[in-house]
Amino acid sequence: MSRIGKEPIVVPAGVTVDLSEGNFIKVKGPKGELARQLVAEMEISVEPGFVKVARPNDLKRFKALHGLTRTLISNMVVGVTEGYRKDLEIIGTGYRAAKAGKELTLTLGYSHPVVMIDPDGVESAVDGNTKISITGIDKEKVGQYAANIRAKRAPEPYKGKGVRYAGEHVRRKAGKSGKK
Repeated sequence: MSRIGKEPIVVPAGVTVDLSEGNFIKVKGPKGELARQLVAEMEISVEPGFVKVARPNDLKRFKALHGLTRTLISNMVVGVTEGYRKDLEIIGTGYRAAKAGKELTLTLGYSHPVVMIDPDGVESAVDGNTKISITGIDKEKVGQYAANIRAKRAPEPYKGKGVRYAGEHVRRKAGKSGKK
């Protein structure tokens, strides 16, 4: 039995979970609404105050999907109540970010500024010139947008310059050694 999958998902007050045929689930809360099509074979039951996920049998595929399905629903419930946030830091001389409307402009040492447009349901904010915070209700979109920004100039191992997650440890390498 999946240790994650067997746990019921607690649905707080003010959140509604609607399950339609084919395991199409809608979660509505104070921050917004999320909808997702889940695997049709998984057995999802919505009861007052919580949601339970069960698998039809013990095939390897359903064992894998059991915990995944439960976690996806749980992430939706957390998203519409609290939301998700990822923080990024820009390290490097002359590296900076600026925000104008839905456009995030990054100056990362290239010959041109990198312009990124916030996807639907995701907002970015710049604090100072070197801190970016990405917020939204969909964990997947928030994480993907943060990863896309980081990929524009990932931290390099010699000086540590680039875009990194807040609190991320960058493994440093030694530079060239002197003459022998």
